[in-house]
Amino acid sequence: MRTISHFIDGVAVSIPGAAHSDVFDPNTGKVQAQVELDDGTALALAVASAQAAQPQWAAMNPQRRARVLFNFKALLEKHMDELAVLLSSEHGKTVADAKGDIQRGLDVVEFACGIPHLLKGEFTDGAGPGIDVFSLRQPIGIAAGITPFNFPAMIPLWMLSPAIACGNAFILKPSERDPSVPVRLAELAIEAGLPRGVLNVVHGGKPAVDAILDEPAIRAVSFVGSSDIAQYVYGRGATNGKRMQCMGGAKNHGIILPDADLDQAVTDILGAAYGSAGERCMALPVVVPVGKATAEALRAKLVKAIEGLRVGISTDKDADYGPVVSAQHKARVENYIRMAVDEGSELVVDGRGFSLQGYEDGYFIAPTLLDHVKPDMQSYREEIFGPVLQILRAETFEEALSYPSKHQYGNGVALFTRNGDAARKFISTVEVGMVGVNVPIPVPVSYHSFGGWKRSGFGDLNQYGMDGVRFYTRVKTVTQRWPDDGEAVASSFIIPTMA
Repeated sequence: MRTISHFIDGVAVSIPGAAHSDVFDPNTGKVQAQVELDDGTALALAVASAQAAQPQWAAMNPQRRARVLFNFKALLEKHMDELAVLLSSEHGKTVADAKGDIQRGLDVVEFACGIPHLLKGEFTDGAGPGIDVFSLRQPIGIAAGITPFNFPAMIPLWMLSPAIACGNAFILKPSERDPSVPVRLAELAIEAGLPRGVLNVVHGGKPAVDAILDEPAIRAVSFVGSSDIAQYVYGRGATNGKRMQCMGGAKNHGIILPDADLDQAVTDILGAAYGSAGERCMALPVVVPVGKATAEALRAKLVKAIEGLRVGISTDKDADYGPVVSAQHKARVENYIRMAVDEGSELVVDGRGFSLQGYEDGYFIAPTLLDHVKPDMQSYREEIFGPVLQILRAETFEEALSYPSKHQYGNGVALFTRNGDAARKFISTVEVGMVGVNVPIPVPVSYHSFGGWKRSGFGDLNQYGMDGVRFYTRVKTVTQRWPDDGEAVASSFIIPTMA
């Protein structure tokens, strides 16, 4: 049985007597590996390694650090196929979708290669008599990232790339459900020229998370996961004086106006709702058609389109999506479907009970469609995180706009329309952090920033982009004066001014 160890100081590290957790193949339901779980012992080793390596890494000029990132990018591209197959074997998403996962992370690595330009401070010449003022962006020291199972390449790369490019050391705690790719990323970073200790990987559950949040040497923590855990992580870390960036759950809506290109909207919604088996924080699990005619036409087109979807194993090139990540998650999604029906939703297409010949023990759920969903239903208020699409009907544009705005989550939202005035009003009014207009999954490009509102995001700074640079650096502002030799400087007992 393959064992996945921690990666500390550039090598695999095992702690004698440590507990282990099974890593499953979602296609078959069989155990394929075991991952070692930390109780804080491995973290202490990782912190010591990071403390030894970070000062020299920070002292290296930003351009030379960027060259390591360039090498890392090239190695990720070279090993794309290997990484995608490894990722899909533990997560269950198709190999093609896994490549998309890696590519979106690669985009941030590319952005991080240009961070030297963004580390430049500001300068004011002659702010006062013989006085200059300038600012510096300096690394915070050691940062940590706690990442979820659904994007085992993209989200670690979102975090570690800007952190390292800014001169920090980074400790990654990935999901124990699919931990192999994060370890492989660290191995490739070392191969790219990253000094040992600058990037360490520690596995574990809540004890490992708590150890990170309580470790004084770790000055910033980035987290992506469910909202309840994000709130807990944010609170505990902030209480301990850490800079925190915690992204939570989502319930993204797609508003369909009567003038929308319905055929294109259905094509977009299909991929956004069911791609990656719905296990995306930027999935589109709720559609809100405006008006009865729009709702009926949308429903008919969705049912027909769903009939053409193919669920298959992750290596099936013709599959639209594969299994969900675990047996527990499959049961959770199916319980939500049952709940929705009990609450009064109409089950239009039922994806439960689906199996593939030869893969009967795999964690498969076929596409599910629910209609006549109401905003007071628990199945609507909470994140299902599976291949389940809910239709929530609205009579007016204003009613449709109110649903994402009033929801507890505010991650992403999409509007499908040909009306520029309606789109402009929607963009300026909707209470959601990321907005798409005729774009079903509005994940910002790497030089912008990713982040939701309300219970989808805790903390003031978003992922990657300029916010990532701000999160992983501290601003130091210097006010300096160089008096002439022999010049007398009188004492002052009032607040200094530049007058």
